[in-house]
Amino acid sequence: MTRFPYDQFAKDYLKELLQPLGQVETSRKVTAEIREIDVYFAPSLASTSDKIELGLLGKFAAEPALIEPFRNAATVAEIRSCLNKLFDIFADLKRQTKGDKNRIAESELPRLWIFSPTASESILGGFRTSIDEENWGVGVYFLGDYLRTAIVIIHKLPCTAETLWLRILGKGRVQQQAIDELEALPQNNLLRSKAIDLLLSLKTTLELNQNIDKEDRDLIMRLSPIYEQKLAEAKQEGIQAERRTVIENLLRVRFGSLDAELRGIIEPLLTLSPEEFTPLLLQLSQEELLDRFN
Repeated sequence: MTRFPYDQFAKDYLKELLQPLGQVETSRKVTAEIREIDVYFAPSLASTSDKIELGLLGKFAAEPALIEPFRNAATVAEIRSCLNKLFDIFADLKRQTKGDKNRIAESELPRLWIFSPTASESILGGFRTSIDEENWGVGVYFLGDYLRTAIVIIHKLPCTAETLWLRILGKGRVQQQAIDELEALPQNNLLRSKAIDLLLSLKTTLELNQNIDKEDRDLIMRLSPIYEQKLAEAKQEGIQAERRTVIENLLRVRFGSLDAELRGIIEPLLTLSPEEFTPLLLQLSQEELLDRFN
């Protein structure tokens, strides 16, 4: 996948998920140089249930955060670039609090989370990473305490509900497995709906790109049935809206206006075909209609 479509998807996706928890900025410019942070997050007093719903991602959102997602494995140079952005933010915060008695505490500084599908042992060793499996589970590798940075290896995360929203940002089979789990969530789940809409937008963007690789094509194929289902649902919603309008108009023609009782029979009438409900609405009295459909 080319970098831009994935970058934009990841920014939009993380913004949608994290917005209920606090203030989210994407493509935040760093003043020291013309550089941009993919996602800058500042938590608000959001409910604990929101954080639990986002699982491990919600746990990351418990404190100010810089989030840098990579479609392909982050290189040494890319990780260093992310660290530079973090240090620029530290410098900005220090300038803002200069001479202030309430200087920012070490624990209040933002933490950098680098999302990478994979990472070699040499990179993890070169940055002297360590794990805290008891508190953070498998797949989260921390740099030294004062660096306030962690590399999250998406493909090492366990396949659990807690990691689902991070695995959506993986690639290949890991991402496709996460999409399967996303589809299996209840349809009234708001996060499910937002994530699917953004994935379908990514699908459309990729289809416009002539230079796509096999992983891109596989992702398009995986998302195609979801796209077709959404089209069918939209068509059905249109049909239902049209039927509702016909029923309301017929009731108004027959009885002059729609009172609360007549509005109450619209839903059961919608279960009938036009061939079934039209003669009923034209022939039955108001009392007969209310008796039949209440």
